[in-house]
Amino acid sequence: MINNEADLKEENRDIMALPSDSVLLKCRNGIFIGKAIDGIEEYKGIPFALPPVGKRRWKAPSPAPDSSELREALVFGKSPIQTECSSERASYYKQGEDCLYLNIWMGDKQRYGNKRPVMVFLHGGAYGWGGTSDPLYDGMNFAKAHPEVVLITTAYRTGIMGFIDLSYIKGGEDFPDAPNLGILDQIEALRWIRKNCESFGGDPENITVFGESAGAGSASLLPVIPQAAGLFRRIIAESGSVALTYSKAQCKGLTDRLIAESGAVHMDDLMALSEEKLKSLNEALNEYINFPQRDGKLIPLNPYREYIAGKTRNVDMLIGTNAHEANYWIGEVGGIVPFRFSVPVKFENDLRIMQWEDRRRVNEFMRTRKGSKIWRMSKFYTEVMFRLPAVLQAAEHSANGGKAYMYYWKVRSAIPYYRACHAIELAYVFGNTDETIFTGKPVDPGYSKMVQQMWVNFATCGDPGLPELNWPAYDKKKRSTMMFTKKPYVEDDPRSSSRKLLYPLLKYSINPNYSDLDLNTHFIRRVIGIGALLSAGVTVGLAALIVALIRKLK
Repeated sequence: MINNEADLKEENRDIMALPSDSVLLKCRNGIFIGKAIDGIEEYKGIPFALPPVGKRRWKAPSPAPDSSELREALVFGKSPIQTECSSERASYYKQGEDCLYLNIWMGDKQRYGNKRPVMVFLHGGAYGWGGTSDPLYDGMNFAKAHPEVVLITTAYRTGIMGFIDLSYIKGGEDFPDAPNLGILDQIEALRWIRKNCESFGGDPENITVFGESAGAGSASLLPVIPQAAGLFRRIIAESGSVALTYSKAQCKGLTDRLIAESGAVHMDDLMALSEEKLKSLNEALNEYINFPQRDGKLIPLNPYREYIAGKTRNVDMLIGTNAHEANYWIGEVGGIVPFRFSVPVKFENDLRIMQWEDRRRVNEFMRTRKGSKIWRMSKFYTEVMFRLPAVLQAAEHSANGGKAYMYYWKVRSAIPYYRACHAIELAYVFGNTDETIFTGKPVDPGYSKMVQQMWVNFATCGDPGLPELNWPAYDKKKRSTMMFTKKPYVEDDPRSSSRKLLYPLLKYSINPNYSDLDLNTHFIRRVIGIGALLSAGVTVGLAALIVALIRKLK
């Protein structure tokens, strides 16, 4: 589950003397001792902020103070507090509140120069999971292939430590940043990188933020946040957009459950909790984890409007989605059978909030698509949760003076039913071709090399195209999209009928929120009715199974 078994036992230490065979990185907050592997310098676990512990719990990050001390940078910092989950391997790494660390991979500074592009990766995990120690995000192979780039992966707080609205509890007014601490952590990491990157050969004027899922949602939000202005030049958003946010009302449920589960009546009660108690509370509440809050303070009430208003025009954007994003949840709920039971309940709940004309649109989409009903539902969610929000974001960005590129990933997984699921492209992007958690088998190194070069080209000069494969910029007229198939090609306005049909549904901000579903649906009544024909015990068992599966889906 982790890169190095020694990482379970070791932590970076302050040292008094410098080993003769070390490589050094001198930053404002210390001199960090890493290691060189095949010509690549690797530094793990560099602090970019003070530990958010004690009085700093649920507070905005504080910059790491200047220091000239020597410190090891050989192992990853702790993962943020989260529930263990088989698809998030960083969850099995050591965890803690003290988690604000980043990692750097780079080629020799003397050979590759002092003004290299910097690529900063933000991990996914539904804002409740994930960490930089996940083997899928290990940067060594990427750095070996592209030593001309400085690669950085950074952590941020997740779950109830990173995204919790405390304004509903007495004393919560002293914690106004709590709903979006994870985003503020990312901004603090970018501040650290901009201040320090010249010391490791990076160009502070050429920083690209890239991420997948929640990381892509974060990369999409950063251009609309004034506090992040000037900290980066480009973003790459893989399967995530500003749609992966909650309203203040949606965030209240987690706060209410935290109060009920902990018994707290005042913030003093929550501040007094031990780290172990926080871990158990996060586990008890993980099915209700929040996304970033559209609070009108850090994040606009409608982030799309910032793109429409042209406020993001100074940032270049590469954004895309996968053809079967929603199939990812097959693994999350435990297989195809649970998937078939849980998705219809979500589908019926989402239909209920729609106006008649919009329900008609959904019914037409379902009627005109091929395959069984469960796959048509899955495709519907791929469209309204992922592809269409990304299309809207790119279209408005380009229409208002920004440069955008769009892709659509169709290369499939070898895992049954996964197809081109959420996260499948990560092994290709990082060059970790033997990481098969989503691909099902080792990926083609040649294809990985091509994808990596596109990402690096974009980070370097803002154009992901290759000499042998031009990639036109995206605009509302042609909507040119790179289609990642066995042999990639460019298609204008792919899946245009789905776009035109379902575009109006984006106003509902449909997202993977399964925490408050009404179980009184036609699907459940039908299933329970079938169970009743068999036996009362089967009926009760089916009902309990469906409830459990729906909660696991998130």
